[in-house]
Amino acid sequence: MFLSYLKSRLALLLAFAAFALIFALIFSLYELPVEAVAYAALLCALPGAGLLAWDYLRWRRRCVTLELLRRTICVSGEGLPEPGSYPEELYQELVRSLSAERARLDAAADSERRDAADYYAMWAHQVKTPIAAMRLLLQQPGGGGRAALEAELFRVEQYVNMVLSYQKLEGDASDFVLRRRSLDAIVRGCVRKYAKLFILKRLPLDFAETGLEVLTDDKWLAFVIEQLLSNALKYTAEGGIRIYAEGRALVVEDSGIGIAAEDLPRLGERGFTGYNGREDKKSTGLGLYLCKRVCAKLGHVLEIDSAPGKGTRAKLLFGEDGGLYE
Repeated sequence: MFLSYLKSRLALLLAFAAFALIFALIFSLYELPVEAVAYAALLCALPGAGLLAWDYLRWRRRCVTLELLRRTICVSGEGLPEPGSYPEELYQELVRSLSAERARLDAAADSERRDAADYYAMWAHQVKTPIAAMRLLLQQPGGGGRAALEAELFRVEQYVNMVLSYQKLEGDASDFVLRRRSLDAIVRGCVRKYAKLFILKRLPLDFAETGLEVLTDDKWLAFVIEQLLSNALKYTAEGGIRIYAEGRALVVEDSGIGIAAEDLPRLGERGFTGYNGREDKKSTGLGLYLCKRVCAKLGHVLEIDSAPGKGTRAKLLFGEDGGLYE
């Protein structure tokens, strides 16, 4: 360690030796007594040696502190020794900045891991319901009916598509491609997909052509519309479901049980199910959460208006000329 210190002070020591040599040469030119030269050199060397020893001890304490921090893999800027110079102070500020950034990234990663774990736990709970229903149907005489089994299988496919969509939304890569699309063509595809469930529940669907062309990603917009149709079917026992345009917006309206006023502000929060979800015991609130996320990425806005016993209106706003909503 002492050799390392001498190397760090090499320039200063060489300068001191050069100055001493210059003084010795000058004294010799004036033919001063050797004793006078030696005495002057001793007087300079003693305080110089004391200053060097003090500086070495101070440097050594800093090195020991840094070595202990290194051995304990300290990732914070706390506990660093007092800086001995302005550059060292800048280095310590850099270490603290890097430590703070690492702490922020670690906290964000932990939050993402917890969110993903919560999501998959809720998803596993949700997907078990149709699987259990299919098992019960298969135990019945005659297999429980083809239509009922297809309906439960369709629900399993929904939940699988939901978890795949969640992975894409949470990932760094994005497959969103915005193009002008016919809204009616997208809606018709969603309606065809859910036609068997409408027939199974004996619910009429009133779809009025919108004639709108919107700037969107047809695959992701279809995902949102399908989730809205799924919720409408889940909570509607009689009456019917309507799909129509209201200005530059698409409305999916049902005559179902409706949503309590106190639950409306929290719709779309991760894991929030509201009163209906708690009563149903099968809902996890993931569908609307993903819908909100998708709409935010597409530049659309999802608004939901409802009242208990009066049905629900879900409105998708597309902005002027079908563009992004600002």
